[in-house]
Amino acid sequence: MTLGGSLAGVAWSAPWWLSLVVTAWRWRGTPSLDDVAREAPQPAPPLTVIVPARNEAAHIASCVRSILASEYPSLQVIVVDDHSSDGTAALAREAAAGDARLTIVAPPPLPTGWLGKQWACHHGARATPGAYLLFTDADVRHAPDLHARLVNASVAHDADLVSVAGFQETRTFWERVIQPFVFAILAQWYGGPGSVNRARAPRRKIANGQCLLFRRAAYDAFGGHDTVRGKPAEDLAFAQQMTAAGQRVFLTLGQSQMSTRMYASLRDIVEGWGKNVYSAGRDTLPGGRAGTWLARVLIPAPALLALAPVVAWAAGVAGGAGAGWTAFGASATLSQLLWFGAIGREFRLAPWYALTFPLGALAYLYIAARAVWRGDRVQWKGREYDVSA
Repeated sequence: MTLGGSLAGVAWSAPWWLSLVVTAWRWRGTPSLDDVAREAPQPAPPLTVIVPARNEAAHIASCVRSILASEYPSLQVIVVDDHSSDGTAALAREAAAGDARLTIVAPPPLPTGWLGKQWACHHGARATPGAYLLFTDADVRHAPDLHARLVNASVAHDADLVSVAGFQETRTFWERVIQPFVFAILAQWYGGPGSVNRARAPRRKIANGQCLLFRRAAYDAFGGHDTVRGKPAEDLAFAQQMTAAGQRVFLTLGQSQMSTRMYASLRDIVEGWGKNVYSAGRDTLPGGRAGTWLARVLIPAPALLALAPVVAWAAGVAGGAGAGWTAFGASATLSQLLWFGAIGREFRLAPWYALTFPLGALAYLYIAARAVWRGDRVQWKGREYDVSA
């Protein structure tokens, strides 16, 4: 009886193991910028790097210096100071140390219907005739070979938009607990960059807003940031809508060429992911209004699926559950320890961080529930938006 119950419990854990296997399979054929030529094409088409920045005093100097250290021979940098109150523009100028390639742009006041980042990017694009436009965040650090490899990738893959998944820096405990959990969800839903590139359905496409390289002609033909002006996850919107419009989107790894520390505190993590998870989930699922309601259920689901085996195993150890539940919990939890151990290696974390995945699940559950409760109301950088459109 006990043996039969245990075997049944192990069988119940099959979906958790299958998910691990399927995700690993979907990461096959992952492209990397390491495999793209480092030397810029000759002649090098003009490239403009546009950095929207609102109160980025902590990051802007390092970002500007890393961009200006580029090996790319035909480079312009535009920092769009989005009404900062912390001296962001002055720090950008100081970091440039008189380098004439840097321009500071101040956009007009934010109009209704626009999110601040899109408004800043829109005005950055209007300030340059560059043949290629690279939109990047102030917390991103660029390696000297990033820009040439990006342009070469665009040419090699005939891509209208090239996006890079770089290395994600984590320094504090909560960063190392929550960030791997969220990126694990993305990996399971979308697969690796190769899987994303092979997908035909627009809703299976994704990009990384930390690095979006556009052919200027394709950006203008699409309508630029005006087309995604009300989307909190504008990178996802670009990838999906450009694909639907027949334009080519290419996603690649670039962990040696780009690094980002997205959030520096627990509060930043909650606010940052809370801004994106509901809107992105809603836009990824089909079904109109029904899809919106489905998103409210599915967005918190990964946390519940991660926690259920742990609860079952703990209940069994405590004597509150039978052999079947205990075996299910132990088997499914083991699969997750292996999965989060693999994710942790990508984040260059100590192996013991895999044991913290239940904490990551609880934190994500709070973020997701809070985002679902807020719905179409989004707060970021001291502004509040209604993104129901």
